[in-house]
Amino acid sequence: MVFTSITFLFYFLPITLVIYYMVPNKFKNIILLIASLLFYFYGEPKYVWLMISSIIITYIFGILIDKYKKQSKIFLILSIVTIVGILMYFKYISFIIENINLIISNKIHFIYIALPIGISFYIFQMVSYLIDVYKGEAKVQKNILKVAMYISLFPQLIAGPIVRYTTIEEQIEKRNYTIEKFSLGVRRFIIGLGKKVLIADVLGELNTVVLGSNEISVLYYWLYGISGMLQIYFDFSGYSDMAIGLGKMLGFEFLENFNYPYIATSITDFWRRWHISLSTWFRDYVYIPLGGNKVSNIKWFRNLLIVWILTGLWHGAAWNFVIWGLYFGILLIIEKIFLGKILKKAPKTLARIYTLLIVMISFIIFNGDSVTSILQNIGGLFGTNNIPIASKESIYYLKSYFIIILISIIGSTPILKNIASTNKKIDKFINCIEPIFLLFILIISTSYIIDGSFSPFLYFRF
Repeated sequence: MVFTSITFLFYFLPITLVIYYMVPNKFKNIILLIASLLFYFYGEPKYVWLMISSIIITYIFGILIDKYKKQSKIFLILSIVTIVGILMYFKYISFIIENINLIISNKIHFIYIALPIGISFYIFQMVSYLIDVYKGEAKVQKNILKVAMYISLFPQLIAGPIVRYTTIEEQIEKRNYTIEKFSLGVRRFIIGLGKKVLIADVLGELNTVVLGSNEISVLYYWLYGISGMLQIYFDFSGYSDMAIGLGKMLGFEFLENFNYPYIATSITDFWRRWHISLSTWFRDYVYIPLGGNKVSNIKWFRNLLIVWILTGLWHGAAWNFVIWGLYFGILLIIEKIFLGKILKKAPKTLARIYTLLIVMISFIIFNGDSVTSILQNIGGLFGTNNIPIASKESIYYLKSYFIIILISIIGSTPILKNIASTNKKIDKFINCIEPIFLLFILIISTSYIIDGSFSPFLYFRF
């Protein structure tokens, strides 16, 4: 089940909220657990057993780590090997065997394994829970139903953000419910819905047109690069907004996952703003345990490359994701050595142009299906193979999609937010028309969904 579906918007969510608020507080976690399992079962019925089994394994190892202090490290290692082994098998075994078969003559026969939805997200939540219990940063949860509810919580189950147990540990036991909090949740959810349906999906249409065109030109490649990076931002940040909004409706407070990444002045700054729950997860559970930057330069750079190769692989079992991770790892090392100092002294406009260009190229790599297509799409930005600057078709589509591109560029920055915060009259006006505006977004988004003019979230494949 996806958030941008009639089933979720007009059946599952209203029924869940009504039952949730009707029952006494002591039963709310059970209702959430049942709803979350039904939510996952609807979209992935054959793999719900896998998530339940993983939850049981996590619960048992959490108890063992907490109870047997002397053997806790052994239990931690065993738990991580087991849980990450599940992720490795379902997400990477096909990729590993395919590459082995390219090397050896006696081919290994295997059956392609479908990737369970959301496995990368809920496995990482399990790992963080166990490590935090081991380090004493989280109290072990002895109620298996509460462990299950935390891991399977439907707002963030299938595309994040990665919610750590320490973030909602107290909220699992006791949450605050207010009309103001609920209304803020509804507001955030509708904004996320609009981002996804009215912006990301429309930009996705442009990407499809560009990729299917025979009249290639430099303008077409730039349309592909710009619309692609805007699409993935509005798609993923839209989902995060919806997840955070749903969390508020249910009394939870999830941490922010995006902070205007396209105004970043360096790649280092970009990754402090983009998919914050993932970048901080790798920082705390991989980078720092490896020694972080408190080691020799060679080991420091090694740590960065390990983290970014793993970050790339986390996004998918394919070489373009490995290249994507290495691309960022190498650029971050260059910034650490000397480029970061130059960027700090450079005009912010130049630093932002540099960052946006690097990020745009990164998403061309990210979306590439082969090294050849990646090189062709990047080269096309700079007019390789003597392609024309523009064509009638590319100009036509630029005019057709100009308004949505302009809206998405403005929407990816805090310009409007800053104007409203510094001008009381504008802020008051926005507050007055906001309910009407939100209702308009909901109606138009619903119309698009009914019409079938939407696509699944891009991050579902991870």
